[in-house]
Amino acid sequence: MRVLTVDIGTGTQDIFLYDSRLDIENGYKLILPSPTMMVRRRVQACTQRREAIALYGVMMGGGPSHWAVEDHLRAGYPVYATPAAARSFNDDLEAIRQMGIQLLSEDEIKALPPMVQRIELKDFDFRAIEQAFRLFGVDLNDLSAVAVAVFDHGDAPPQVSDRQFRFDYLDQRLRATNRLSAFAYLSDQIPAILTRLQAVAASAAGVDAPLVVMDTAPAAVLGALFDPIVAERRPLLIANVGNFHTLAFRLGEQGIEGLFEHHTGLLDLVKLDSLLVRLADGSLRHADVFDDMGHGALVYNGQPIDLSQGDFGVAVTGPRRKMMKASTLRPYFAAPFGDMMITGCFGLLAAVGDCLPQLAEPIQESLRAAPDRDVAPWDAS
Repeated sequence: MRVLTVDIGTGTQDIFLYDSRLDIENGYKLILPSPTMMVRRRVQACTQRREAIALYGVMMGGGPSHWAVEDHLRAGYPVYATPAAARSFNDDLEAIRQMGIQLLSEDEIKALPPMVQRIELKDFDFRAIEQAFRLFGVDLNDLSAVAVAVFDHGDAPPQVSDRQFRFDYLDQRLRATNRLSAFAYLSDQIPAILTRLQAVAASAAGVDAPLVVMDTAPAAVLGALFDPIVAERRPLLIANVGNFHTLAFRLGEQGIEGLFEHHTGLLDLVKLDSLLVRLADGSLRHADVFDDMGHGALVYNGQPIDLSQGDFGVAVTGPRRKMMKASTLRPYFAAPFGDMMITGCFGLLAAVGDCLPQLAEPIQESLRAAPDRDVAPWDAS
């Protein structure tokens, strides 16, 4: 049995091909530029050549690609886009027009002069990944499942904060199903509000395997729980320090007891330590984060956790984890199966076992094979 897992972030897309016949450490891995970084480079090249660009495809992650498009417009060069592609930068199409992007239909994009450079937008490109593996003699023709993680703010209604909208969604999911894999869905069960996950499913149309999609930060936290040192600790504070967002969970014997999410660029070590301490002692409030331009905080169990006990105070993962290096909370940098970079892929693999029970047994057996690991943390407990 083989499962392709793809964790798509701002800087990189991390790819792990799980094969139940192999020790999990021997699975094939690729660490590649993220789709938004690839689009950014193409736009920047067009800016240097003074060429108009036309964006088509589906919604994808913004950030670097968004900034490159803004620079292209400021330089005085035209940008055309279909509504679906333009929503990569803002759900509000009027805001897109105010940026200076000219919205066109798919047919109108096709009718533009040949000198206008077409750039396709999508987070998940199965054919490109398949080609990369094929160059090394590995085919992806008999996959049992494909799993993809992206960050999805959700499609907030007009006049509703996208930060509040996302945090309300996190709260609703956890109250309904208190487990990290609650943020994973089969492709035909994705809520309508999760438009970026829906776009990933659209990009995967034609792939001959079941598709599971998941939010990136819970995937990373779930994957980090397969580090044997982290697995032994309950209660536990664990933070995923991403390039754009930092999401921290408080985990207890009964599951998820609290969390907060903030924009990493608005945090420094002092502020992050303070948020983690308050999450641990139960005093953190939603407004403490939301009013600081973060997404918010939830505490379901206010009983204090003593972070001075044990070998470490907080477990840390994520591409900007070095921010915590000098933390007073004695951080432990998780490396499940010896590899921090594909932590999210391990979380995706665990989520596949939850979403597709017919695949659960071999996945659980492989993940249970972590050194000193006897039980897989399916419920983060």
